[in-house]
Amino acid sequence: MLKTLATTLALALAAAVHAQEPFPSRPITIVVPNPPGGMNQITAQPLAIVMEKLLKQPVVVSNKPGGTGAVGAAFIANQKPDGYNLLVTTPNLFLVIEKNKLFGEEAPYKLEQIAPLALTSADPLILVVQASNPAKSVADFVAAARAKQGEMAYSSSGPYGITHVPMEMFLHAAGLKLRHVPTTGGGPAITQLLGGHVDIHDGGLAAVLPHLKSGKFRALANYGAKRSPRLADVPTMKELGYDIEAYLWVGLFTTAGVPDPVFKALRESIRTAIADPQFQTAMTNSGVDVDYRDAPEFKQFFDADHKRLAAAVKAIGRVDEKK
Repeated sequence: MLKTLATTLALALAAAVHAQEPFPSRPITIVVPNPPGGMNQITAQPLAIVMEKLLKQPVVVSNKPGGTGAVGAAFIANQKPDGYNLLVTTPNLFLVIEKNKLFGEEAPYKLEQIAPLALTSADPLILVVQASNPAKSVADFVAAARAKQGEMAYSSSGPYGITHVPMEMFLHAAGLKLRHVPTTGGGPAITQLLGGHVDIHDGGLAAVLPHLKSGKFRALANYGAKRSPRLADVPTMKELGYDIEAYLWVGLFTTAGVPDPVFKALRESIRTAIADPQFQTAMTNSGVDVDYRDAPEFKQFFDADHKRLAAAVKAIGRVDEKK
């Protein structure tokens, strides 16, 4: 009896000590669910550096690619909700769910298992071709692709990912058929176009901007609601008569169920890190316009974007079965 009581008291004391443990008291991991080179990496790397400086604990970036971001997202969804594992990801987080619904498959995680912390940026997608491509405009490309239906190809970050669904929206609206070359992330998808393995790609502004500046790519259209100051001469899809709007936003998430004090501490540290000149400069140098929104505002943005792109996935249907 006394032994049982002592054990119970010891466990209660340990729990109390743990509850009072300052956060963070050990390293934090930021999971990037893609290989290096895409928008998630562009955001995660400088953010980790600044957060480490602020929190006085190591903040490690860990790449966990696969399944259009599903592998990394599932990892976060199934972690202990203690705030020590964060996810930097894009609309792929919910597009994976919508793809599984479409094909009647079980998703590797549920959105309820992952909690939004902050939005960091919302870049419009940019439709690009190699500079050597004869197409100087969307009209040029459409004409060429119609003459070779099913022969040209495009790359994406993965099936039903954020660089796949908007491309299919465009192809559907233009009446085109192109061969889909899925990869494991934004970086590899861009590499496919750089190597001449595909004819066209739609990537985040920051990811394609260096190749536009170097003269390797040519921009044909902007998927945003308005022209980008960085590419003022590139028309929007809507200007060209296509009722399409899509953004490669990047947000921070953690496992759902994190205790309120820890969740609040994470929100505050992320807010401070994003406002830090070091992070701001890194984003500017990468061609990213920071668009910070705290958890409540981000959740509203997330839900609205989810609704819009879920409808697009449903309208597009099982595209790979048609090709």
